Amino acid sequence: MSSEPIRDPKDDHLLTPQNAAFVIIDYQPVQVNSIASMDRQLLLNNIVGCARAAVAYGLPIVHSTVNVETGLNKPPVPQIRKALGDYPTYDRTTINSWEDVEFRKAVEATGRRKLIMTALWTEACLTFPALDALREGYEVYVPVDAVGGTSLAAHDAALRRIEQAGGKMISVPQLFCELQRDWRRAETVPAFIDLFIETGGTAGIQFSYDRSE
Repeated sequence: MSSEPIRDPKDDHLLTPQNAAFVIIDYQPVQVNSIASMDRQLLLNNIVGCARAAVAYGLPIVHSTVNVETGLNKPPVPQIRKALGDYPTYDRTTINSWEDVEFRKAVEATGRRKLIMTALWTEACLTFPALDALREGYEVYVPVDAVGGTSLAAHDAALRRIEQAGGKMISVPQLFCELQRDWRRAETVPAFIDLFIETGGTAGIQFSYDRSE
């Protein structure tokens, strides 16, 4: 069996490491502790998986926090800080990160038009920049199992609003698979398998890859 020639990764209509950027907003203690739309530990596992995938596949990463410099909020939770290492954060006071000049310039500087966008809360800090990005011609992809709101109703309503504006809903496992796409891209297979293991996504999946090789 043969794979078809790899499509141009910059022009591919699917997400690739060469055409997408990862945006992560406000995974800070207050926000995490207020999530009521899903299990918080599962949320953390999933967003850490997304962050580690972005690093493993070499995506440009734009990381925003709110009110750390003012002293009104704390830095990102340790799991996120560990996953993203030395990537800088863009702190702001605006609820809508798109209204922060440094954040918007950082997104523009990636040169990517496909944005994998994650944030807490779904109903505010995700919805507002997603709508603004869509209005400016970006494609927005939301891993729905890595974002959360203050209630299930608020979360679901926010996702519907983004989708109605043209945003695309994806899942964390779908993100991993879409970035990997072909087992023959051997250099990222170990990271791909580790991402599934660490996010608990291996149920029902049989891997023939021998990690000892």
